[in-house]
Amino acid sequence: MTKYSRRAQDKIKSVMNEFKLGELKSGKGGKGGMVKSRKQAIAIGISEARHEGDKVQKKKG
Repeated sequence: MTKYSRRAQDKIKSVMNEFKLGELKSGKGGKGGMVKSRKQAIAIGISEARHEGDKVQKKKG
């Protein structure tokens, strides 16, 4: 059982690639500075996938 759809997984993969290259920025429009942690990069990827309407898990809390 997968937690995310194929499109969501591809989105997370592309965001992680940006993180590895040092090109990923946080905040609205990338104005918040560079992303420093792996967990933050994954959260950004999931958020972008959710915004595009891909199948992801519901937010906890």
